[in-house]
Amino acid sequence: MPPSRARSSWSAVKWVAAILAIAVHVAFVLFLILSVNWQNRKPEPVIAELYVPPAVEKIEPAKPPAEPPKPEPPKPPAEAKPPPVEPPKPDIALKEKQERARKEQAERERREKEKQDAQKRELERHEAEKKQQEKRLAETRERQAREADALKAQAQRERQAQEKSAADAARARADADYIRRIQTKIRGNVVVPPDMPGNPEAIFDVVQLPSGEIIDVQLGKSSGVRAYDEAVQRAILKSSPLPRPDSPDMFRRNLTLKFRPLD
Repeated sequence: MPPSRARSSWSAVKWVAAILAIAVHVAFVLFLILSVNWQNRKPEPVIAELYVPPAVEKIEPAKPPAEPPKPEPPKPPAEAKPPPVEPPKPDIALKEKQERARKEQAERERREKEKQDAQKRELERHEAEKKQQEKRLAETRERQAREADALKAQAQRERQAQEKSAADAARARADADYIRRIQTKIRGNVVVPPDMPGNPEAIFDVVQLPSGEIIDVQLGKSSGVRAYDEAVQRAILKSSPLPRPDSPDMFRRNLTLKFRPLD
């Protein structure tokens, strides 16, 4: 009886070892399947439950002949699992959102400020151009006014010169007419000597009063014929008072009178 009991115990131990070996292989196959699925989809935590059979009461059998221990099947290398990605914490996400909003607001404010600065520069440029145009227009008007004044002054000077020239010419004509009337009166009193040679000229300086009365007669240039010079001098004194000018301002106190016997 003892040998039969020993064989039963030994068979039970074998069955337990076989079951454990099968369980290990099944776990290995499941691990491979789960590894392939994990590469194709989002990794999920895998929970594996191992069934541990109840401890079998150890029955010490009779020592069989020594057998070499069977090598245990190699365990599959454990593959490194990527660390799970933790979702951002609520406070960090809120801070990032606020930071993005702050940056966007700052960027909008910067663009708005640049737009306002550009509009301000454009307005200042238009104002400067407007002032420059107004300045050029004012300078043009001032130059035109100066030119018009210069032309007006030139025309006035020319008109005055013409008027003066006309007045001088009129005065010269009036003066010549005044002298001619005096000479005509004096010639009417000149008794030309007989056998008067040629047509010599005698010049006399006469001093008169505003009334025409002669107060002095002097021979300025002799004609070369004394008889003719004396005849003219007597005629001048005889013609007193001399004719007066048409205008009092044309009166001349000192007269220079020229006479020729044939005039």
